[in-house]
Amino acid sequence: VKIAAEVKDFDPSLWIDRKEARKMARFTQFVAVAAAQAIADSGFDKETIAKVKSGITIGNGIGGFEVIEASMKKYFEAGPDRIPPLSIPLLISNEGAGNISMLYGITGASWTLATACASSTDSLGLALDQIRSGRLDVCVAGGTEAAVTGFGIGGFTVLQALAANFNDDPQRASRPFDRDRSGFIMGEGAGILILEELEHAKARGAKIYAEFAGYGASSDAYHITSPSPDGAGGALAITRALEDAGVRPEDVQYYNAHGTSTPVNDPAETLMIKKAFGDHAYKMKISSTKGMTGHCVGAAGAVEAIICIKAINDGYYPPTINLENPDLEHGCDLDYVPNVGIEAELDCAASGSLGFGGHNGVLVMRKYKA
Repeated sequence: VKIAAEVKDFDPSLWIDRKEARKMARFTQFVAVAAAQAIADSGFDKETIAKVKSGITIGNGIGGFEVIEASMKKYFEAGPDRIPPLSIPLLISNEGAGNISMLYGITGASWTLATACASSTDSLGLALDQIRSGRLDVCVAGGTEAAVTGFGIGGFTVLQALAANFNDDPQRASRPFDRDRSGFIMGEGAGILILEELEHAKARGAKIYAEFAGYGASSDAYHITSPSPDGAGGALAITRALEDAGVRPEDVQYYNAHGTSTPVNDPAETLMIKKAFGDHAYKMKISSTKGMTGHCVGAAGAVEAIICIKAINDGYYPPTINLENPDLEHGCDLDYVPNVGIEAELDCAASGSLGFGGHNGVLVMRKYKA
C-alpha cells in the first residue's frame, strides 16, 4: 500500500506556540490545533473557558506511532540509554487531553477514551452525559489520530484492512458498499466540538450549530477485528441512541455510516442498519464519507459528527463516492447516496462508529430550533 489521506503542509504554529508544539507528537498537535480552532469559533478564549465549569473528552485509538518508531530505532541501534527522554509522555494517548488542559488552563475533569475506531464517538457521548448530569457546562470533545507511518500502514496492511489495488488511482481506492471494495485508506487528523449546556450557551449568546440529542453504545462480544456478521451489536447501539434522543427510527433522515470499504464491514453494517431501522432503512439516506476523508481511526467519529452537523446546517446529504456497483450479492441494497450529494432539508441525522474489539457507538444530532 502506497497511498494515504494525509494532512498536507500542516503547521501547528499557526494556532499554538511553536515551543509547545515541539513537545507534542503529531496526534497531539492535530488535536491541539483543532481545539484552538473550535474554542475560537465558540466565542470562548483562554481566560473565559477556564472560568466556566469546563472539561475535556478526547478519543484516540493509537497514540504517537511516529514516536514509537523513532524511539525503538534508537533502542535497537544504540541501547536503552539512548531512548529520547520524552518518548513516553509524547506517545501515550492521554497527551491530547492533557495538552489541551494545559494550553487553556482547564482544570475540570479530562478523559481519553480508547475504543479504537469508535473512540471519538464515545468521547462525544461521554461529554453529552457529563453535561446532562450537571457536572460540566462546557466540554471540549472529539478525537485525534496520526497513524500514517510505516508501522501504521504496514500493520493494517497485513491485517488486509487497507485498499491495496488502487495505488495508481488513489481517488478511487476507498469505495464503501461497492462490490469492488478491498479496504480503507488510512487517514489522519482531528475533530473537536464544543458541547455546551443549552441555557449556558444562550446566556452568553453563543452560535448554536445543532442539538446533540442522543448517544448509544454496545459491544459485539464477537471478534477482535471483525464486526458481528448478524449486526446485532451495532443495531443495539443505534436503538439505544434513538431512545436516548427521544426520536423514532422514522425521524432519522440521514445516517453517516462507519462504512470502511472493507469486505466484512459494509454488509454487516448494512444488516445492522436494517435491524435497527426496519422498513425505514430503505427510505432514509445513508452514506459513508470515508471515501473522501480516509479512515481517521480514533478521530473518525468526531470528524463524521462534524460532517453531520454541517449537513444539517447546509441542507445537504453527502455522497458515498466511488459507489459504481453496489454489492447486492452481500445485501448492500440501501440508498447510499451514490457519487453525488443531495441538496434537501435535513432535521435529524445519526452517525455510527464501529471499533476493533467490538465497540459500537452512535450519536444522534438534530437541527437546533430556538
